Amino acid sequence: MSFRRALVVMGVSGTGKSTIGRGLAETLGLPFVEGDDLHPPANVAKMAAGIPLTDADRAPWLDRIAAELDRPVVITCSALKRSYRDRLRAAAPDLVLVYLHGSPELLAARMAQRDGHFMPPSLLESQLATLEEPSADEDAIPVDVALQPDEIVELVVDRLGSRG
Repeated sequence: MSFRRALVVMGVSGTGKSTIGRGLAETLGLPFVEGDDLHPPANVAKMAAGIPLTDADRAPWLDRIAAELDRPVVITCSALKRSYRDRLRAAAPDLVLVYLHGSPELLAARMAQRDGHFMPPSLLESQLATLEEPSADEDAIPVDVALQPDEIVELVVDRLGSRG
């Protein structure tokens, strides 16, 4: 399949954005960018300390992500608020979102099993409280992460293909 648009894999922590993003990038033959790698060190330190980020904290990070959207690419970004996604869409008007979601219990269990990630499970609640689910006008593909990663990638690729 030839897909030539920017794709943001979004959702709260623990949804598998990195795993799904890498799988989509490989399947679609696009570059992959790990959005977490674009966080300023101060943001990483805050999150590692269990302190939720503010909109002001996220602004430079979102700008760095937006700068990557000038080409066909798969990039991960929590993109929790509509205003954040609008900021990204300003850089890439034809942006497609892959919205990964799941039950809070499943996400908390996944986060508890991760080793070496700066985002502690204690911040899941604040992320869920901040999350504004994508609206119908945002060109989002919602996917429940209770599915296996290969099933999610296949489902998203099928939905992208049906869009033409």
